[in-house]
Amino acid sequence: MGRWLPPAEKSTALVTPEGHARLKAELDALWRVKRPEVVRALAAAAAEGDRSENAEYTYRKKQLGEIDRRVRYLSKRLETLRVVDTTPSDPDAVFFGAHVEVEDAVSGESARYRIVGPDETDARRGWISIDSPLARAMLRKRVDDAFEVELPGGRRSYVIVEVGYG
Repeated sequence: MGRWLPPAEKSTALVTPEGHARLKAELDALWRVKRPEVVRALAAAAAEGDRSENAEYTYRKKQLGEIDRRVRYLSKRLETLRVVDTTPSDPDAVFFGAHVEVEDAVSGESARYRIVGPDETDARRGWISIDSPLARAMLRKRVDDAFEVELPGGRRSYVIVEVGYG
């Protein structure tokens, strides 16, 4: 019996030009480089004989399935994504693509974020999804605007310190 998973929530279909290029490059690498390597290794493993006891064959079949799933996802996702490569008409407010510096209203600690599409988030770089609670709370705010957001660690209050694009 298979494991049923509820469908994922619809994510915003926006992406930065860099994110779009990265997704296209990933799709190309999977299709032209990684998949042919795995198919060759799978064929070699299949030629060894009894497939039921062949760990290499089982591993390569699973790996090929994972690659095919990712290729299918990227192919469909790239068709629906809208590349946002312009700055908003109001560059003083927080919108998609903004670099935002916020300060915790209680501790005074500051953090810098960039609001990007759900397919290009990167916690190490401070890139957060436009669908995240923090990004949603920041949208349309300006420098010196305060806002509250419910995060997994509890309710937090922040002040916008800086907004920029580029």
